[in-house]
Amino acid sequence: MVTETPATRPANPRFSSGPCAKIPTFSLDKLNDAALGRSHRAAVGKAKLKAAIETTREILGIPADYKIGIVPASDTGAVEMAMWSMLGARGVEMLAWESFGAGWVSDVVKQLKLDATVREAPYGEIVDFAQVDFDKDVVFTWNGTTSGVRVPNGDAIPADRDGLTICDATSAAFAMDLPWDKLDVTTFSWQKVMGGEAAHGMLILSPRAVERLENYTPAWPLPKIFRMTKGGKLIDGIFEGATINTPSMLAVEDYLIALDWAKSIGGLPALIARADANAKAIFDFCETRDWIDNLAVDPATRSNTSVCLKFTDDRIADGAAFAKAVAKRLEGEGVALDIGAYRDAPAGLRIWCGATVETADIDALLPWLEWAFEAEIAAQG
Repeated sequence: MVTETPATRPANPRFSSGPCAKIPTFSLDKLNDAALGRSHRAAVGKAKLKAAIETTREILGIPADYKIGIVPASDTGAVEMAMWSMLGARGVEMLAWESFGAGWVSDVVKQLKLDATVREAPYGEIVDFAQVDFDKDVVFTWNGTTSGVRVPNGDAIPADRDGLTICDATSAAFAMDLPWDKLDVTTFSWQKVMGGEAAHGMLILSPRAVERLENYTPAWPLPKIFRMTKGGKLIDGIFEGATINTPSMLAVEDYLIALDWAKSIGGLPALIARADANAKAIFDFCETRDWIDNLAVDPATRSNTSVCLKFTDDRIADGAAFAKAVAKRLEGEGVALDIGAYRDAPAGLRIWCGATVETADIDALLPWLEWAFEAEIAAQG
């Protein structure tokens, strides 16, 4: 029997996993100070880019001797800059448990043609980090955006490793406590936890990563937007706000106001707490129902940002069609936008729970999710 239509609707129905919901206090007039129509190399542009870098360092607790750069092409550009510039100096291990990690595997094996050790786990699970050889370079995602499975901590990464760790942390940064001493290259984009605009990536390098860049030349040619050294030395300007290509100063301003909001609510601990509360609301909902479950098998590896769900009811005839119908019904009601599972992932739903999402909106969504489920079960006849 279909439940009654819920009385309360989310104030903000945007639960997309990227671009994600804007900060709760967002309004277009907050962008009035953007350096529009000015060169990003002018003093005002350089100052704003430098502020974006140093405020990122402050909030995330990035060590002072780590380099932070704003780079083209979002997180994808940042990861590929790192792989094309640094891999090949020693053996490589590629770790994948969802589609973006699998994409990095394909780039390294098929494009760079490196003889890499590939460790994969199915959606909902994670590779065994105890089996990884960290004397090789290791490439992995911290949080699987399309599987909702994350690395629980950095304990398995040795401090005395010989290889570099290259970590795609795009849906983890600002929502999870990243162990910087265990990460040599870390990447993310503004469009995830901070709700920024797309197209800009962040590339964070440890001193060990800088040493690799300055002492290793890959066998393949590097396009201009990947080049971080000149004459065997790091181009420091890239990590001080002198970007490789022209950034959007409007997007920079948007990121700056998001960073200011993060500081105003208490910084990283508050951001993590907000994401945790959002995810917990969904986890608790699933615990009391036998028709839906978390895609992540182990609770210790469940993401607090990209929460991926699967329907488990035996009455469902076609899992993919059912999940799409539920998502479509919720979108039609204007209560949840863009929550279908990623195209390569198992059938189900993906609800973004990052820090810019209000827990009250998650709470308001969940009765609608039950309503849509029952409506689609009834529609099957």
